Amino acid sequence: MNKNKVTKLNTSEQNFQSNLNKLLRNEQEINIDIHNTVSNIIKQIQEFGDKALLDLVDKYDGIKVDKIEQLKISQKQLKLAYTSLNNNEKEALELAAIRIRSFHQHQIPMDLEYQDDVKVDLGLKYTPVNSCGFYVPGGKAIYPSSVLMNAIPAKVAGVNRRIVVSPISDLNKSKIVLAAAYIAGVTDFICMGGAHAIATLAYGTETIDKVDKIVGPGNAYVAEAKRQLFGRVGIDLLAGPTETLIIADETVDGELCAADLLGQAEHGPTSPAVLLTNSENLAMETMKEVDRQLKILPTGEVAGQAWSVYGQVIVCDDYEEMLGEAEKIASEHVQVMTKNPDYFLENMTNYGALFLGPETNVSYGDKVIGTNHTLPTKGAGRYTGGLWVGKFIKTHTYQRITEAASVEVGKYCSRLCELEGFAGHKEQADIRLRRYAGINEG
Repeated sequence: MNKNKVTKLNTSEQNFQSNLNKLLRNEQEINIDIHNTVSNIIKQIQEFGDKALLDLVDKYDGIKVDKIEQLKISQKQLKLAYTSLNNNEKEALELAAIRIRSFHQHQIPMDLEYQDDVKVDLGLKYTPVNSCGFYVPGGKAIYPSSVLMNAIPAKVAGVNRRIVVSPISDLNKSKIVLAAAYIAGVTDFICMGGAHAIATLAYGTETIDKVDKIVGPGNAYVAEAKRQLFGRVGIDLLAGPTETLIIADETVDGELCAADLLGQAEHGPTSPAVLLTNSENLAMETMKEVDRQLKILPTGEVAGQAWSVYGQVIVCDDYEEMLGEAEKIASEHVQVMTKNPDYFLENMTNYGALFLGPETNVSYGDKVIGTNHTLPTKGAGRYTGGLWVGKFIKTHTYQRITEAASVEVGKYCSRLCELEGFAGHKEQADIRLRRYAGINEG
């Protein structure tokens, strides 16, 4: 385990902001090697389809098959995986699914239509995308919660074709993921991962149809593939390593803060974990507790690496200053354990998700509380939010107008078109002015 070298910063220090900026990773950096590798993979899928996919699955996923159909998991297999679970496993998945489904059902937007004062009918209509691919990471860890978080909102939104892609080579080891796909109502499951999976979903092959949108986190190659293919296909977010920010005061203790910091740092060696506090005592106590817990935490090796490089403890003067620094950081997860957590709920604007009070924690949000765990990272909380039903829905406008209203609106439209020099646009208005009111705008 790496020796703890966590940075403790105080806002009163002269170089505080410059030191903080060095630690914050809010820019989407492009690795040239990864960029070129992904670009080549996309080109292979685009040009050679199934043949390229079989080669790439063999090379990167370690799955050697002769036909694409051998990569597909049937509905019968998904159901079998579910029935093979013990009762405790089933109950955990089903409870999570129920809570996720309920929360997202409350998000369904309503169509609207109204008539204005000149009798123009204006409307907004919501329609789901027709198909969506869900990327679920594989490798050493398994992520049934990612299946539930991605697929359930899409089904609630009304997406017809819902495809999971995941680099699964051992079906028995990954049966919990397959069971989650069954519970979530996935229509297709294909064993493939990496950039080639994203490219396949975006372009399609001879035997796999392309999708309209791709969601779900992955490694750097997956993120780069999504970045390069955005526009050809819709994407949710360009996700980076998991981030957590704890805002705490003297009402909680270092043991609790340390547990919540390390609980997210274990995601990977590049996962930032930050404590923001107005208590010097809590700052010191938390750092000591982190050292102690790292020695007994089964995932301490990974968590320790993340903490030593990306761990931060920032001491502020008061709530207002903590709020200001939290807004700059714009963390994916923000856990608020203060005397008045509602202050941050009412005033914070830059974050992925808030967890209010010591009773809750980010792990609840990751797994079972019902909110979605696909959230903006690397400062993206400044301009976007996380996954919700609306991410799978398109907005469409429509208009309906009477002859009298056409004349009223058309007069001004004609004048604006003339000002902008669009003669054809102007004629669209003028022809109706002549027909409906005998008006010639010239």
